[in-house]
Formats: sequence, C-alpha cells, structure tokens
Amino acid sequence: MKYYILFGPPGAGKGTQAQKLVEKYNFHHVSTGELLRNEIRQGTELGRQAAALIEKGNLVPDEIVVGMIRNELIQHNQGTGFLFDGFPRTTAQAETLDSLMRELNLQIDAVIALHLPDEMIFERIQHRAEIEGRKDDADRATIQNRIDTYHGKTEPIIDFYRKQGKYQEIDGTGTIDEVFEKITALL
Repeated sequence: MKYYILFGPPGAGKGTQAQKLVEKYNFHHVSTGELLRNEIRQGTELGRQAAALIEKGNLVPDEIVVGMIRNELIQHNQGTGFLFDGFPRTTAQAETLDSLMRELNLQIDAVIALHLPDEMIFERIQHRAEIEGRKDDADRATIQNRIDTYHGKTEPIIDFYRKQGKYQEIDGTGTIDEVFEKITALL
C-alpha cells in the first residue's frame, strides 16, 4: 500500500481532488474534516466539542485527531493506498503521524501540496459556504483566522517533509481537472 498526504490551505480543493484520486486509484480516503463532521452530525460528545472549536476557526486537539487516524489505519489495512486529507495540520501532528506509521510498520510515501494565494482561498471558501451551507465557511473573520492558522501552524510542516524528501508542491489555481492532471503526473 502507498500512503499519501494531500496538503494545502483551507479551500485549496483537497477534498475535491481526494474524491477524484479515490475514484481513479481506489485509495482509502481519510478526511479528518469529514470524520469530525460525521461526529458533529451524530451529536456525539466529541462532535459537540469539535463544533464549538470549528465554528471559531480553531483546530481540534491533536489527541482526538490522532486517535481517529489510528483507528482508520488499523481498520483499513488493505487496498491500494491511503490518502490523508486535512491531516497532519501541525508539525507535532506530522511527528506523531510518523511515529504512529513506524509503530504500524508503515511510512508516508509523499506529500502533495496544493498552493494558491490567500485571496483565492477567501473566494473558494465563501463559494463553498453558499453551496454547502457550512457555517464554518460563512464569516470572513473566521476564514481569516483559518488562513492565519494555516500559515502559522500548518505551513511549517513543509520543512518537516521537505527534509525527508517527500514534499511535492503543485499550483492549485487551475481548474479541477488541470490540478488533477498535475497530481496524477506526480503519482
């Protein structure tokens, strides 16, 4: 099995590209955002805690996210590959993921990063809010907090994976199909 991380700022199209990659390669898609939204929809205690944080544009604590990832790796240990979407989001999570992967005798094969300018991030997130009705995507201040959090806490992961020779960046400003072609060329 291959293990990939689809990386980029909020609104970069990670979820859309992940769906296309799953269809093409039959990867097991692990979207921490979707895992958390499922918890919120089900009204679990984790879901209520996560909802309060997400609505303010904050990240969910690492121990909750890592526990969900561990379960996914153990439960879905057969197939062509794994595609992480929205995880890791901090260097600490990246280090924890590497430790977890070593513990399970696995390793990340590549990090595929979608890059786009902040103003395009705003446009895409606001458009997504209109289409999907996501409260966490509707407020400009919340979007700015998410972008600031990405730049401050998530972007440092680039150096972590670059040092391992696993980081690959592509221009995420094209159409869905253009970006998809760039990703599949990397794979």
